[in-house]
Amino acid sequence: MSTTEVDLNLQLNEAEDKAWKALSQYKFMMFGYWAAIWVHLNKLIGQSRRNPFGPLVTLAQEHQEEVGNHHGKSV
Repeated sequence: MSTTEVDLNLQLNEAEDKAWKALSQYKFMMFGYWAAIWVHLNKLIGQSRRNPFGPLVTLAQEHQEEVGNHHGKSV
């Protein structure tokens, strides 16, 4: 693994940590910022790590389906 790859992996880990920290502090815009940085770095590295925020996306999709069905709206 090259020095650049090691540096990018460190940045990827840092972005994930900062995203989770922001979310835990109700800083939703900062969560989105760091989550987007994570996605971008993951693409640059080309390793296609599993997105650590995927379960949150699934939860949001399920919630939208539930709310949509509850209110008689299609989502």
